[in-house]
Amino acid sequence: MPRTVTLIRSASLSDVAEYAYAATAPADSRLIFLAGACPLNDDGSTAAIGDYAGQAAKAVENMETALADAGATLQDVISTRVLVASARREDLVTAWKVVRDAFGDHDVPSTLLGVTVLGYENQLVEIEAVAAVLDS
Repeated sequence: MPRTVTLIRSASLSDVAEYAYAATAPADSRLIFLAGACPLNDDGSTAAIGDYAGQAAKAVENMETALADAGATLQDVISTRVLVASARREDLVTAWKVVRDAFGDHDVPSTLLGVTVLGYENQLVEIEAVAAVLDS
């Protein structure tokens, strides 16, 4: 399946960011809007309680499953928003490193946010994403 996402880096902005500043997809691509991927096990329980990295990994795994069900992969993601239930920068960075590593060279535009609480009991991480694919 052809890739549709084009990542855009700006020479006018800081190169410290570990992600592209923008991304585009052709007008004829199909956009996929994912609900927030949560760190839930198959039985609905929260995975990796108290572990930011573990919850980020489980959220990425669940996001990959949702993408696959929609006919996409991580390489088709055009943007993400990573929500971390913490006011500590270190916790946000811990979760972010897991997400960043999962995407590898496909460093999509992303927003990392510290929030006060997330929807499930003991939930620390949630990842929202939009993907774009060309159906053949």
